Amino acid sequence: MSARSAPLPPLDGIRIVEIGHFIAAPFASRILGDLGAEIIKIEPPGGDPVRSWGAQANGASLWWSVHGRNKRSVVVDLKQPEGIEAVGRIIARSDALIENLRPGGLARLGFDHERLQDLRPGLIVAHVSGYGQTGPTRDRAAFGVIGEAIGGLRYLTDHPPGTTDLPPPRVGISIGDSIAGLYAAIGVLAGLVRRNHRALQGTQNDGICTVDVALTEAVLSLMEGIVTEYGALGLVRQPVGSRIASAAPSNAYASADGRRVIIAANSDLLYQRLMKLIGREDLAARPELQNNAGRLDHADEIDAAISAFSCRFDARQLAAILVEADIPSTLIYTAADIADDPQFRDRGMVREVSDPRHGTLLHPGIVPHFPECPGAIRNTGPEAGQDTDAVLSGIAGYSMDEIDQLRKQGVIA
Repeated sequence: MSARSAPLPPLDGIRIVEIGHFIAAPFASRILGDLGAEIIKIEPPGGDPVRSWGAQANGASLWWSVHGRNKRSVVVDLKQPEGIEAVGRIIARSDALIENLRPGGLARLGFDHERLQDLRPGLIVAHVSGYGQTGPTRDRAAFGVIGEAIGGLRYLTDHPPGTTDLPPPRVGISIGDSIAGLYAAIGVLAGLVRRNHRALQGTQNDGICTVDVALTEAVLSLMEGIVTEYGALGLVRQPVGSRIASAAPSNAYASADGRRVIIAANSDLLYQRLMKLIGREDLAARPELQNNAGRLDHADEIDAAISAFSCRFDARQLAAILVEADIPSTLIYTAADIADDPQFRDRGMVREVSDPRHGTLLHPGIVPHFPECPGAIRNTGPEAGQDTDAVLSGIAGYSMDEIDQLRKQGVIA
């Protein structure tokens, strides 16, 4: 199939404005950009602070190549009325706006509900904040780690009670921000579907569609039944380390070369198969271990038996033995393992991308997959303001003389 006849990605023709910084809102717009939406990232003079985060090469953040991909960068000083006017003209020709300022921050800039409605009837506006746009703590400062703590995740990632005085470890990435970003992306998509459905019905547009995502609530929504268990039984679920609280055996077991291998034989059939593999038919035959509840009560004993087997083999040898036995298992991957994984490579989840500043880089691929109309990495993270002139002229309708005047006034860069 030629490039000319290639199917368009799912969100082709959708334009989204991002007024965000750090992680949550930019992550949401990156997901939508990967699926074909045109993302106009509004940056302050100096650019998004994430441009300086993480490992650097050639004077630039390597993470930014991914975090800012599939976006157009427009640098505008939103502290100046001319900057507000310029961004307003971009919003007027867009489908959605994603922002993660403090609650009320967008209105304080001059983009309150009524102004946005006037600019673009039917606009979808996704707000991402620490605690949400309403409620007694809405104005408190928050980052993803705050959402992880209040949403209950940081408690459950702690070490099992009584094992150490070390503080609860982080997941290792800003997962609270990313989860909130995913919910914001889902909200924008739902708003687009709603708007399209109403248009097909011939229903008159009834105003902007607001999406309200809180970091704390985004994390809490993932926390399985912990609130329900507490409400019904007064049960506070406790940290269990690398085990699964509700199923056994499932743990990270040491190998002879010091690596860890996840083994998840947490069904009755898999348990029997694993016990046969490790030569512990006695554990397979015991009546009290024939169901999951009994195995949970004897998890320490079962784990000790599995560990005695796992430590006889190097990690890769152990992994191969488990795969041959058809037991769910894996090495715990490092970045190097991810980069070399044939499954990731085959599905394009690790792919080589050309970056103007860095040359060829590895990028994570696009999720979800749309085999018939796939998304694409059209560009890596842009230089700050590299699209300012093109967006202001091609979308906002400014003449080149007007753009030059805005630059002389320090409104744009």
